Amino acid sequence: MRVDLFDFDLPSERIALRPASPRDAARMMVVAGSQIDDRGVRDLPALLRKGDCLVFNDTRVIPAQLEGRRGEAKVGVTLHKRLGPRDWQVFVRNAKRVRPGDLIDFAAGVQARAGERDTDGGMTLAFLGEEPVELLLERAGQMPLPPYIASKRPTDARDQDDYQTMFAREAGAVAAPTAALHFTPSLMDALAGAGIAHETLTLHVGAGTFLPVKADDTSDHRMHAEWGRIDAATADRLNAVRAHGGRLIAVGTTSLRLLESATDEQGTIRPFADETRIFITPGYRFRAVDGLMTNFHLPRSTLFMLVSALMGMETMQAAYAHAIAQGYRFYSYGDASLLLPAR
Repeated sequence: MRVDLFDFDLPSERIALRPASPRDAARMMVVAGSQIDDRGVRDLPALLRKGDCLVFNDTRVIPAQLEGRRGEAKVGVTLHKRLGPRDWQVFVRNAKRVRPGDLIDFAAGVQARAGERDTDGGMTLAFLGEEPVELLLERAGQMPLPPYIASKRPTDARDQDDYQTMFAREAGAVAAPTAALHFTPSLMDALAGAGIAHETLTLHVGAGTFLPVKADDTSDHRMHAEWGRIDAATADRLNAVRAHGGRLIAVGTTSLRLLESATDEQGTIRPFADETRIFITPGYRFRAVDGLMTNFHLPRSTLFMLVSALMGMETMQAAYAHAIAQGYRFYSYGDASLLLPAR
């Protein structure tokens, strides 16, 4: 499909630079079939059914943004995917100034050696020394805010908490599963009181989620790989929800993509521990999920393609036009949408 079919005009003032406070005070646009309703995140218990299950991503964002130098040249590094105890696949700003074998000096005495360039447009980086890389990142790294926020303000201490969900447990993501940022303990109590269950899985979100689609046609776009896991017990419980008539509502596109990656043609969710490059565009047949709670996405992005696949292109173009007209806040720190297809 032509990528320009997924374009729309978004005024820059619609981009949220801070989250709602408290988190569950955010607005939420509900799209059920083709009907659009303006609600709030706190309305979620009344919008779902007893027996439904929300599925969260429990990945934890690491301080994956690093600023350093190769000689006199400034170099910016964003970790993308772990390759080993000390080795990472990374994206590099000013990459032309870095050659394989070069030493890069970061803050607090942290050093890394540049490796070979890769087919995904980045390169490998090996951190020096014997300290665990996690400790090095705590010293030298920053929270990797999305470019559309980082270009408008610097990262600060508030982001250490704001850009981490209440479910964050498994360290390894370089971007937050932002739909879950809206949840609070009180909202989870209200959902449990309404008979709505929840489960967690793990998908370590990579920096590729921020990359624009440069191809003119979706068939020419290559997704970056991300590692995910669903254990056998969780898969069994998720299958039981659907067997008893409940719906699986993915919280975030990361949860949805992992669920769909782990589900067979008969609709059974299998244990999964592997990389996924799943790319969902209109025409895709959903096997695992019955709905999605997600934030508002960029024009021409793979995530807007995904929600268009779930709800229909015309429906989502109309929904986003409504969201813009009604002043919804977009992207990682923005408002939410609850998408419930008619089927």
